[in-house]
Amino acid sequence: MKTATVTAPAKVNFLLEVIRRRSDGYHDLRMIMQRINLLDEIQITLTDNGLITVECGSSSVPDGEDNIAWKAARAMLDLSGGGYGAEISIIKNIPVAAGLGGGSSDAAAVLDGMNRLLELRLPDQRLMEIGVKLGADVPFFIFKKAALAEGIGERLQALPQMPKVWLLLVNPGLHVSTAWVYKNLALTNRREPTKIPALFSGVHDICAVLSNDLESVTIPAFPLISEIKRRMLANGASAAMMSGSGPTVFGIFERDSEARRAAEAVTAGTDWFSAVAETL
Repeated sequence: MKTATVTAPAKVNFLLEVIRRRSDGYHDLRMIMQRINLLDEIQITLTDNGLITVECGSSSVPDGEDNIAWKAARAMLDLSGGGYGAEISIIKNIPVAAGLGGGSSDAAAVLDGMNRLLELRLPDQRLMEIGVKLGADVPFFIFKKAALAEGIGERLQALPQMPKVWLLLVNPGLHVSTAWVYKNLALTNRREPTKIPALFSGVHDICAVLSNDLESVTIPAFPLISEIKRRMLANGASAAMMSGSGPTVFGIFERDSEARRAAEAVTAGTDWFSAVAETL
């Protein structure tokens, strides 16, 4: 049967503003989202038995129907009407539940890969409509551009080409519940929305918009996140911030070599996950 190999990039939020709590339990957001070249690797094989299997090799990720990649495959197979099944194998390089969008990216990659394997020829807009029902970040990964994301993240506007920067990612392995963070977020005393420049001409323009409302909840509960930010700044980062609801922290560097030197210093004597990645 036909096989496709696809990659699923992580993302960081350069901006995450929480505007209001919605009646459906979600929150209206305003975010700048950027893909990076820290990638999960996914192989999808069509079968003729009508079954879907997902193998992830991670105890933190379900292999069955609770896996978002499984749900993505189910949605596409239901549209095909051909009685096919799918075997999906995922090599996880993106930390799980880390504020980097790994699960959503995996789902988007499966939607795209299945679209090609099944020869459905669905446009990206249709894939994004399917994706938002799986997870709020899924449409962004189908969009494949740096974006201003609004609503729950499904309203996307391409941003002017942003300068490539190198990021040091550090995840100390803390368990941070996204639902808990949003539940405990105070939405009083909102400031004016961050002004987004018409053109990002350099690293300084990216650093100027960095803001994450969720840090106000996560950092007091997990002060280690603040310590990682301090270490990054002390080792040459132009700026440092938590991505999403955490616990991953990223530091911004102009050069790969600078980020790699900082990685050794920041994580020395720890068992923290770290990676150096470039923006896409």
